[in-house]
Amino acid sequence: PGITKEQRLGVENLMKKAFANLEGDLAGTYFPLTGMNEAVRQQLVDDHFLFVSGDPNLKVAGMERDWPEGRGIFHNKDKTFLTWVNEEDQLRIISMQKGGDVRAVFDRLARGIKAVGDSVKAESGKDFMLDPKYGYIHSCPTNLGTGMRASVHIDLPGYTKLGLPVLQARCEEFTPPAPGGTRGESGGQTGVTYDISNKHRLGYSEVELVQKMIDGVNMLYKEDVALCQAHGI
Repeated sequence: PGITKEQRLGVENLMKKAFANLEGDLAGTYFPLTGMNEAVRQQLVDDHFLFVSGDPNLKVAGMERDWPEGRGIFHNKDKTFLTWVNEEDQLRIISMQKGGDVRAVFDRLARGIKAVGDSVKAESGKDFMLDPKYGYIHSCPTNLGTGMRASVHIDLPGYTKLGLPVLQARCEEFTPPAPGGTRGESGGQTGVTYDISNKHRLGYSEVELVQKMIDGVNMLYKEDVALCQAHGI
């Protein structure tokens, strides 16, 4: 939150060079928010790829100063590997794809984090700020630790019939997964589709968090099938 305009622009310029070094399926294009074509911007937002301004919490914390200067998004050709620059944190590295192959998504994320880190190191001589015990440093305290949010969009018509409070209470019973909106971590919920993600970032490894999310999603799906049968959905 205390970053200056000059520092933010410095991070963006560094990342432009770092992104240019990515190869293979990670290679892609960086799109700065400043001067972005409106049609391109809206398409990225509609595809759930691009962050938007206006979050009251970020505004109060001073996170949207000089908006949109120094901010942008990088994505590869297939839009399965993305990096947000100077949104809430200096970098938010994202791996995503349709379907249920979580292992492929996690593999791409691991490769992407290493590739971006290596490229930043080559360009600036600096490493990510990573403490072996406490993890990464983040703007938001809820992300301290791994900083990793693993999520799946899943249709739960049975739980929708019972209402969101019932689904939230069920998730609280086994703690790790947390239901959210399909328009991002704090976005709204759409129809019968929910964003199910790990609740914790701290105290678990990345592999453990992904497994907890998978176990939670599998359990919710099994229970939802039973609810659909019971309610004739």
